[in-house]
Amino acid sequence: QVQLVESGGGLVQAGGSLRLSCAASGSIFSRNTMGWYRQAPGKERELVAVISSSSGNTYYADSVKGRFTISRDNAKNTMYLQMNSLIPEDTAMYYCAAGLGSLSSYVSGSRMNYWGKGTLVTVSS
Repeated sequence: QVQLVESGGGLVQAGGSLRLSCAASGSIFSRNTMGWYRQAPGKERELVAVISSSSGNTYYADSVKGRFTISRDNAKNTMYLQMNSLIPEDTAMYYCAAGLGSLSSYVSGSRMNYWGKGTLVTVSS
């Protein structure tokens, strides 16, 4: 079992930056593939970025590529999402997730096993 708690969301102007954190407890964090998802009002939840257990591989949605960076510190049981050049379309609830499968499986649409409750990011124009 893995418990996940997100933090770092807030209100920011377009062009600004935010850094989200996801603190994990419970199972062995370093063995889990981790990811960030987001859900905007009236839209389905979408995959934003995924990172493998060893940080050797990452994946980004086209909409955030070049602006967002996913990383993890296995010693601190924490994952991060650095978000730069934010635009109003990035406004959403951002969720941290952990899974026991491979990075490619989640990129293909498999659902991760564990989820946080989310942190709200609002980008004003």
